[in-house]
Amino acid sequence: MAMSDLTIAVVCSSNMNRSMEAHAFLSKKGFNVRSFGTGDKVKLPGTAPDKPNIFDFGCTYEDIYRDLHNKDKIYYTQNGLLNMLDRNRRIKPHPERFQECNEQFTVVITCEERVYDQVLEYFETIQSFGNKPVHVININIQDNHEEATIGAFLICEFVTLLSRSEDLDNDIDQLVVKYEEKCQRPLLNCVLFY
Repeated sequence: MAMSDLTIAVVCSSNMNRSMEAHAFLSKKGFNVRSFGTGDKVKLPGTAPDKPNIFDFGCTYEDIYRDLHNKDKIYYTQNGLLNMLDRNRRIKPHPERFQECNEQFTVVITCEERVYDQVLEYFETIQSFGNKPVHVININIQDNHEEATIGAFLICEFVTLLSRSEDLDNDIDQLVVKYEEKCQRPLLNCVLFY
């Protein structure tokens, strides 16, 4: 399968850390990729555990950056959020919600099991557009900066493996097993037709 024929969505909960790190990494490798979140709101850590920063998905990365910068520049610089938002605003304007996208993808990669379940629930609710397969695959990645970086490498390695397949629909199960053995990480996967 040619890289250009492989359309990829990477999905986490808020479209801030894990999906954006993978989005940046896959884009640099030449893949056709978009990133999303599945939550109702974008949630970022605050200065106290019971006071998260909550934003709408339409709020731009630039606006979120400015908001946190104005609240406590030193704190949000030290915990890496301002650096993360700086990266994000160079990739696209704002976080996007997967359930609001009408685009079709060859592969949807989720970054945690709860997000995988939300993606499957969403596909159950939409009208069928035809009989096109989409492969939904979960690779568990903890939601912190270090794991997001490792996760981006893992996702890229897996997507590269998929891109080398001449018949992805036929080869996917073998590719998943091969990848699980190599990386010692269990994957969830299913194929849906829509």
